[in-house]
Amino acid sequence: MSQELERVYTINLGKVLLSVDTHRAPRAINMIKEFARHHMKTEEIKIEEDLAHQIWSKGVRSPPRKIRVRMSKTDEGYVLVSPYADEKESKDTSDKEVKKGKSSKDSKKDTPVKDVTTDTPIKEVKKETPIKEVKKETPIKKVKKETPIKKVKKETPIKEVKKETPAKVKKETPSKVKKKSK
Repeated sequence: MSQELERVYTINLGKVLLSVDTHRAPRAINMIKEFARHHMKTEEIKIEEDLAHQIWSKGVRSPPRKIRVRMSKTDEGYVLVSPYADEKESKDTSDKEVKKGKSSKDSKKDTPVKDVTTDTPIKEVKKETPIKEVKKETPIKKVKKETPIKKVKKETPIKEVKKETPAKVKKETPSKVKKKSK
C-alpha cells in the first residue's frame, strides 16, 4: 500500500447498554475494534488515547451512545482509530454559504418596510446609535398598612349522620333437641 486509506465513520454504540453496567466502556472499545475490523478489512487495530479518554470520560457505566471516528490504514498494515475533528466540515460549510449567497430569510431583512397608510418606506433604526441613559426616578412612597381584616369565626363541624345498620337476623334454632336415649 503506497498511500494511506482514511475514512470517517459514526459508530453507534447503543448496544453497549445491553451489557452489565460495570463492563460498558470496555465493551464500547471492543465494539469500535470490531467495527474497524469489519470496515477496514484488517485484524490489527490500534485505538488512539484521545478516543479512549472520550469513551471513558463519563465513567465505565455511561459511555457515549454514538461516536464519530477517523480510521486510517497505515503503511505498516494496522488501522489507527482516532476521534474525528470538525476542521474540514467547518471549511466546507463556509464555502457552501458563500456559493449560495443570501438565503431567502436574509433577502427579506434587506427590503425596507413600508407604512401601509402612506406607502412610504419607514426609516430604519441604526443599531450603532448609543442608548440614552434613563433618569433615576424618585423612590416610591410607602403605603400605610391598613387595619387587619377581622377573622371569621370557625363554624362548628357538622355532625356525622349515623348510617342505619340492618337489624341482625337471629338464626332460628330448633326448640326441641332430640336427646339420645339409652
